[in-house]
Amino acid sequence: MKYKPLGKTGLKVSIIGFGGIKLPKIKEDEAVKILNRAVDLGVNFIDTARAYGDSEKKIGLALKNRRDEIYLSSRSLSRDKDGLLKDIEKSMKELRTDYIDVYELHAVNSKEIYQKVMSSDGAIEGLKIARQKGLIGHVGITMHYDLEAMRMAIESNEFDVIMVAYSPLDHESVDREGILKLAKEHGMGTIIMKPLLGGQLVLPETATGKRKEDPIVRLSLKFIVSNPNVDTVIPGIMKIHEIEEDARVADEPLPITDEEKKELFNLIASLGVERFGYTGAMQTCLRCGYCMRVCPQGIPIPEVFRAYEIYTYYPKELRYLGINVYKSLEVKPDACIECRSCVEVCPMKIDIPSQIKKIAEVFSEL
Repeated sequence: MKYKPLGKTGLKVSIIGFGGIKLPKIKEDEAVKILNRAVDLGVNFIDTARAYGDSEKKIGLALKNRRDEIYLSSRSLSRDKDGLLKDIEKSMKELRTDYIDVYELHAVNSKEIYQKVMSSDGAIEGLKIARQKGLIGHVGITMHYDLEAMRMAIESNEFDVIMVAYSPLDHESVDREGILKLAKEHGMGTIIMKPLLGGQLVLPETATGKRKEDPIVRLSLKFIVSNPNVDTVIPGIMKIHEIEEDARVADEPLPITDEEKKELFNLIASLGVERFGYTGAMQTCLRCGYCMRVCPQGIPIPEVFRAYEIYTYYPKELRYLGINVYKSLEVKPDACIECRSCVEVCPMKIDIPSQIKKIAEVFSEL
């Protein structure tokens, strides 16, 4: 196992962490076995949340006698100070501990929510009180979609860590738009969720339980931990072979090679999925950038698709972000000369000229 400093927290965390989101789906005795196996493998960052059913309870039961070997991370959906403090008390009870290493504000996914939790009686005040009392060690925030809100959180310097969604597809653009880099510049720890797009980046045989070793899983995690702006990734675990496979990634040579990246994107394309992602972050384009290398007009094709997918699939209050992305394009789709060089190199075999023409029509009507 390899370890990295979690920003400036002073915590040295395993680059492969344990995501507790799936623990409610398995029996208690199995959860105990899996969690202990994770710690045996050197995994020391255990993540959960109040919203994850009995995940905290199972972690507390499994690791009650191994508290000094791990760092615990949990979070609350409460938006006000009192609710946050109550949730911390509940978390400590379920986790069987009197101290939680990292506690976060959960799913602060818009500027409106951010402003609420940062108000004078907001949840941030609860985190500060809890830290002053020695109930928690470090304060954090988890966020989706709204890159502007993410920048606000980072630049506030109120948080020690930030958790964002990142995968080889960079489906919420946190790497492409510099969110991870900005967080590191501010000394924040960076935790990655949704590394496999909620379980979509797996071979069909893996999804049906017929395969235990999955090259898409291995290469996806290797892709993520190769990013110098990532401290740890927390794939959701519900089987022993999953944590064993994931932990082995930390023992491989890093960073991921160009050949491995090519293999990864070809494997993802081979899944035959029309659209990847989850509610709020769907995409067809893999963002691999191969098309950019051959386009004679210099059209930023991945960004054209990103603008459209944000406008189409993001929560309604955030879809203006897609319009902003499209307006910012220096070369628009109408520059396409339909040479089809892009189609020849696209792993997904998207009919790019026709698709970006349709996208241009959508934005021209706004």
